[in-house]
Amino acid sequence: MVETLDNLGPNETFDVVVVGAGGAGMSAALVAAIDGARVLLVEHTEYVGGTTAYSAGTTWIPASMHAASVNRDDTSANAEAFLTRAVGERSSAAMRRAFLDAGPRAVAHIEANSDVKYRARPFHPDYLSEVEGSTLRGRALEPLPFDGRKLGRAFSLIRPPIPEFTVLGGMMVDRDDVGHLLNMTKSFASLRHAAKLLARHARDRMSSPRGTRLVMGNALIGRLLYSLLQRGVTVLTSTKVEALHSGANGIEAVTLSRINERRRVAVKGGVILASGGFNRHPKRRGEMLPGADPAWCPGAPGHSGSAQDLALAAGARFGDGALSNAFWAPVSVRKRADGTTAVFPHFLMDRGKPGMITVDKAGKRFVNENTSYHLFGIAMQKANPTTPAVPAYLVTDSEGLRKYGLGMVRPGGKGLAPFLADGYLVEGTTLDQLADKLGIDKNGLAESVARNNRYAQTGVDLDFQRGTTAYQNANGDASSTGPNKCLGPIGTAPFYAVRLYPGDIGAATGLVTDSDARVLNRADAPIDGLYACGNDMQSVMGGVYPGPGITLGPGLAFGYLAARHAAARAKQPASAALTLPLECDTHVPAR
Repeated sequence: MVETLDNLGPNETFDVVVVGAGGAGMSAALVAAIDGARVLLVEHTEYVGGTTAYSAGTTWIPASMHAASVNRDDTSANAEAFLTRAVGERSSAAMRRAFLDAGPRAVAHIEANSDVKYRARPFHPDYLSEVEGSTLRGRALEPLPFDGRKLGRAFSLIRPPIPEFTVLGGMMVDRDDVGHLLNMTKSFASLRHAAKLLARHARDRMSSPRGTRLVMGNALIGRLLYSLLQRGVTVLTSTKVEALHSGANGIEAVTLSRINERRRVAVKGGVILASGGFNRHPKRRGEMLPGADPAWCPGAPGHSGSAQDLALAAGARFGDGALSNAFWAPVSVRKRADGTTAVFPHFLMDRGKPGMITVDKAGKRFVNENTSYHLFGIAMQKANPTTPAVPAYLVTDSEGLRKYGLGMVRPGGKGLAPFLADGYLVEGTTLDQLADKLGIDKNGLAESVARNNRYAQTGVDLDFQRGTTAYQNANGDASSTGPNKCLGPIGTAPFYAVRLYPGDIGAATGLVTDSDARVLNRADAPIDGLYACGNDMQSVMGGVYPGPGITLGPGLAFGYLAARHAAARAKQPASAALTLPLECDTHVPAR
């Protein structure tokens, strides 16, 4: 049930309090409720969903109940060996094993007891597909589409998707929908699929400000919210956790605030922190992500780090040793008509396609355009200071723009005037003119384009080896007739570019926990009654991005572990809480 703070009584007690209503927090709340706990879910912003609502909703869980439908050969042991090679000493091997063990159980448990349903994506390669133990399919789960009308008035609680990822004023589309929409004039099946989408959206807009057919991250959040409300979980939005209160049995209460209202709520089992991490913390962001402008962050606004501050005050500590403190993606930025800022992540629709290159201030390529968005973002920040790659410039010609679009500019090559007028899209009748408008070296750009065009003919990128892994080829153009699906010529004037910036899409560094997601103090002892999952927790991926959904996967797995432990703890007499049988046999801290 959705409540307001003033509706809570003066002596309320909950078994489990979850702080943060993104994918990890909502999953934890749901698992605790399934286990019979009385649960309070507290969200600082006016919406539930967090950055999960903006995302594709992909959840990386190897060896789940769905994996065999697309890949019978993969095993948890294969995934563990893959992570050992990809992540190595950047995170605890025991914590990774805890994730791999809990993930399939979490999927089975939540699907058997709620409306949350997943399916395996038929083809979704691990990003580091060149590493032994990687797979092309089976580990990436996606939520089934959800009918938001089932939520009634609660539908308005779901954070809307990024507008630039929708069409026709709020119609959500997923990977399959995009393909059908682009091919609706060439295929009857695509025309039929598109017609159904458009008809449904037309009906929706008669009664709703946006489409109610939810896909990707919005679908996952919709299913979680529906299941939480069915289970009677109390949901508070626009409410802040102001304090954690300790007692003889650890964390025993929280103080909540909303405008001028305050309530102290007792907690029997524990508090689970899932508030999204430090990315918009007023001080910690500058310390941990130096040089990364907050305006480049495409994440939802709730991850202020305030919940982590409370944990630190209670004796918690941050982890270390990660490749990066955050996960990254190249983004482009544009002011909307209403004055807000659109931050568009360039995941896969343009930069890896044939006829696209990315250059730095000197007009030179500095990265494999088909690498993962995380490694792309890191490469932007590691570029030589004398030839900076922040911003970088994603360059194509009129044919590339027509085929694939460019950031917020949709495929087709039409409707360019507003993008050109505000400078988001830069056009040049020649490469020299484009370079002049961008303020980059024209000789460098001309040379980079010439080298690209030679590579497009031979199919071999001698500089950055584009198109040499399964993942890279998956993000190329399967319909390309060239020798390399990732390479194509740039030569049809006019020429176009957008500016790219490194955008942090989630925290990799967080609170150190054990394998039950219990927050550890500076002596590596659990802080009783305090848990962390999602981006509040130190990532088991060690700042590496091995595959799609490696934030939501661990978020679900450790949310499950935290919830079951906290719910069981709530049922124990106070004196037995410290000797509670644990979900996992081993309890080791994250690095």
